[in-house]
Amino acid sequence: MNRTLSSPASSQIVPPMQDVKWLNRQEFSLPVEDAIASAGHSCFAPIHYEPGYAYPLIVWLHGNQSNEDELPQVMPLISSRNYVAIAPRGSRRVDHVPRAYTWNDSPTGIAEAADRVADCLSIARDRYNIHPDRIFVAGHSVGGTMAHRLALELPDQFAGAISLGGRVPRGSRILKHFNRLRKQPLLLSISPTEGVYSVDDAMSDLRFVHSAGLSLSLRIYPDGDELTTEMLKDMNSWIMDQFCSTESALAS
Repeated sequence: MNRTLSSPASSQIVPPMQDVKWLNRQEFSLPVEDAIASAGHSCFAPIHYEPGYAYPLIVWLHGNQSNEDELPQVMPLISSRNYVAIAPRGSRRVDHVPRAYTWNDSPTGIAEAADRVADCLSIARDRYNIHPDRIFVAGHSVGGTMAHRLALELPDQFAGAISLGGRVPRGSRILKHFNRLRKQPLLLSISPTEGVYSVDDAMSDLRFVHSAGLSLSLRIYPDGDELTTEMLKDMNSWIMDQFCSTESALAS
């Protein structure tokens, strides 16, 4: 288990959508290729994009009561140079909250999420030079849970999955591809909150994935920091570590 404890003073909380109007904040929006509401997705191109270089791709699944416009806010805090990224819109509208969506964990909702991610993969490959073996799915809260689920249900599509504050998924035959899952790296980053996602909950999830023979890195941050710059910075380091370990194995 990897445990990272950072000082609250060194971490900036990234507020949920209802506390910040994504479309009205432009300070991190320069690399954005598009965020067209009717298209249901948003793309992010790295600064000084080089068409001749095959970039890693991050598929970002937004949190609860949010939408794809999280992407231009989140990606510069991960890296403004290392990745192409794309974010689909959640599969279920949240009632009484303008332009707010979430991810439905029902069989129908999971299938819809998989379809939306597949569409985004196609769009990203058409627009950018994407490294086929460096596609990661990541998300916040319910989006993180869905990211882990899709990586476990579609292990051949992703090089790894990251959940920031979202529980490890259960049910719906999550381990049906058991023999192909052992090499699927997973990252779970949490800020324990009693009654929401406690340390005991995280330990239960950790026991579940280890009993299944899966590879999970767990990182724990100060209580109450729902989504921080430190989490996103560490997410970048974790993804880069996956490249280094793969390249070292091939060279040996």
